[in-house]
Amino acid sequence: MIKTYSELIQFETFIERYNYLKLCSSIGIETFGHSRYINQILYRSEEWKSFRREIIIRDNGCDLGVEGFDITGTFIVIHHINPITIEQVMNRDKRIFDPENVITTKHSTHMAIHYGSLTEQDISLLERRANDTCPWKH
Repeated sequence: MIKTYSELIQFETFIERYNYLKLCSSIGIETFGHSRYINQILYRSEEWKSFRREIIIRDNGCDLGVEGFDITGTFIVIHHINPITIEQVMNRDKRIFDPENVITTKHSTHMAIHYGSLTEQDISLLERRANDTCPWKH
């Protein structure tokens, strides 16, 4: 099943978007492995840097593009919604630079998408509620 950014943004909450994206891969399953230099060439290219800036602006620098989940003090990751392969990078497949195939996220969320390390409790702590910064209004 091919997932898209257009489908993803139909989900309003962080947890819904996380659930749509999570892959639950196994640690140690090779993605780029010994060929990691290939994706590093891609991610250091001017073409990628320009594309990355556009996506960060589109998503307002928010984790999974959810307002209120600003990514601060950490590196913003551009996550490919449908994982890319070595062959796609080598052939400059159009899906690598397709805005419908990427979303901004922070490192810990990105790891959780791949390996399921974000717990329900962690996610519930991220959800903002009315007056949550004003303890006397509870």
